[in-house]
Amino acid sequence: MAAFTLEDFPISTYDKVRYGDTDRQGHVNNSVFNSFLETGRVELLYNNLNPLHLEGSTFVIASLQINFLKEIHWPGKVEIGTGVTRIGNSSFTLFQMLFQHGKCVADATTVIVQVDGETGKGAPLSDETRAAFEKLLLKE
Repeated sequence: MAAFTLEDFPISTYDKVRYGDTDRQGHVNNSVFNSFLETGRVELLYNNLNPLHLEGSTFVIASLQINFLKEIHWPGKVEIGTGVTRIGNSSFTLFQMLFQHGKCVADATTVIVQVDGETGKGAPLSDETRAAFEKLLLKE
């Protein structure tokens, strides 16, 4: 992916770095990076005013790749940029970046599938969901 700033992302939010997020080395544990990424995903996917998934279905992560680029330190906050990079039949791909003090500390690519609650199989995205995702496409 190209180099992006937080302002390049169609969705941005933040999370507070907690003292309990740190590990023995004094920086944020790598497992917490996913929690920060989740904050950005949830901001996009589960907005109660504009639900994106079909009734009776949900979104599940099929693949998640995180690149750890720099350490995150307490105290402070992490800013999270999220954008859509691909829209498939029943899946889509998000690209996210985490920033602390204006510097990128991690990036991640996540493939998410809409799954039917009864069958557990992929369910096609609605036209409304596709249109919403098209507005959130990350411009390279």
